[in-house]
Amino acid sequence: MKIDKSIIASFVLLVVIASLYRIMPNRPWGFAPQIAMALFSGSIVKDKKFAFLMPLFSMLLSDIIYEVLFSLNISNIEGFYSGQWINYLLFMAVTVIGFAINKTKLFSILAGSAAGVVFYFFASNFAVWIGGGLALNNLPYPKTFAGLYQCVEAGLPFLAGSFYSTFIFGAVLFGGYHLFEKHFDKKVAIA
Repeated sequence: MKIDKSIIASFVLLVVIASLYRIMPNRPWGFAPQIAMALFSGSIVKDKKFAFLMPLFSMLLSDIIYEVLFSLNISNIEGFYSGQWINYLLFMAVTVIGFAINKTKLFSILAGSAAGVVFYFFASNFAVWIGGGLALNNLPYPKTFAGLYQCVEAGLPFLAGSFYSTFIFGAVLFGGYHLFEKHFDKKVAIA
């Protein structure tokens, strides 16, 4: 199937909505759709080089919005910061995890979702620890096993939100795709 304008518009709309959701004030910690988007893209998009675009564009757009709000003193969250590229690399790695998800098997989707969340949680906390991220006392985590443990422990409030959001947004994305494929087009091939 050729990609028509409605599919492109749907993906653009999805990226914009996910970007806006990510910057929503007072959302639960870690509750954002980007991990689910990365897994979905990796699983669904046939041309794998394009699979990385949806989650990365969503992150970039929301980071631009964060930066504009920060520069206008509306938000205290910077959009662009040193070490940010690591976050983008981690989302690319989560997309690769999506390559292994069989979009027609519920267990595969659930296992891939759990793997994506766990990978992102530990890899991002390791990056914070090794990169000199600050603990609650505004001092860098010590470069010891205890410092790594402290960093991971401080990130635990984000883990539950990541699980919930990945399973909820994953259900919407994979479920919506399944319904579209079942009712509208038996041979959907994106990109």
